[in-house]
Amino acid sequence: MVDRTDGATSEEAPAALGTSAAAWQHLGSDQYRDWSHPVTRNDAMSDTKTSAKRTTFSDEEKSAMKERAKELKAEARANKDKAEGESDVLAKIAEMPQSDQVLAKRIHAIVKENAPDLTPRTWYGMPAYARDGKIVCFFTSADKFKSRYATFGFNEDANLDEGNMWPTSFALTKLTAADEAKIAKLVKKAVS
Repeated sequence: MVDRTDGATSEEAPAALGTSAAAWQHLGSDQYRDWSHPVTRNDAMSDTKTSAKRTTFSDEEKSAMKERAKELKAEARANKDKAEGESDVLAKIAEMPQSDQVLAKRIHAIVKENAPDLTPRTWYGMPAYARDGKIVCFFTSADKFKSRYATFGFNEDANLDEGNMWPTSFALTKLTAADEAKIAKLVKKAVS
């Protein structure tokens, strides 16, 4: 029998808690805080759980890591889509008659050079360039609609607004250096 500072003894504690003296003695006389609350296995494990939590990531850190993983997957998917879109555009350009091919190849090079963030893709079977899945600009072959000229145009997602009226489409029969510079300037403005 061990005397406690509060006057209780190790023999009195089990009876007060409704446990057997053998179960109480199993804990040992020095393994309890006071006679009404013996130290249990769960109490001993709580220190281990606390220290284990310290070595893991917080909920906020886990959430941030999941978000970054999603971003990396999206970037990989976008790069794959961009590469696939480019090959589709180049294949469509290759199908065009020679006169349209020359124009389409130059337009493609100008757009890639001046708006590298745009994703090449086909749109109604024509070369087009998108941002966030929305077409910004496109090329239409003269042969496609049996027209006398090819067209380079911009959709409403292009930032070309200028006053109350502005052009959104240009007829092309050939491209000079000055025409290419004008198109480059328009493409840059469209994505600004």
